[in-house]
Amino acid sequence: QVQLVESGGGLVQPGGSLRLSCAASGSIVSINAMGWYRQNAGAQRELVATITSTSGGTTRYADSVKGRFTISRDNAKNTVYLQMNSLKPEDTAVYYCNALMTTISRLTGRPRQDVFWGQGTQVTVSA
Repeated sequence: QVQLVESGGGLVQPGGSLRLSCAASGSIVSINAMGWYRQNAGAQRELVATITSTSGGTTRYADSVKGRFTISRDNAKNTVYLQMNSLKPEDTAVYYCNALMTTISRLTGRPRQDVFWGQGTQVTVSA
């Protein structure tokens, strides 16, 4: 069974830093792109940052986090990271890992491409 497992969330003071990790495991053929989204209660899930699997990785960031957050990945470990610096109270949210992956279908035994989500990790920025 393919899954994404996140870690690294917690409580931090404004101006502080946190590093989120997300590891993919299971019958993975390839990972095309990975990313982080966040969501607050009653609000839509919004993109934070994404990175492709190409050499060097093409990154994209939400305007609200540019210059403060850095996304990176370790292809050998099927893991994506989100380094969050200069955190603000408005960064408080549940952060979700996302991956576009090619896996082996247990039903057909053939490759298929799907989007997978992690279970989410809470990040709270508060004094």
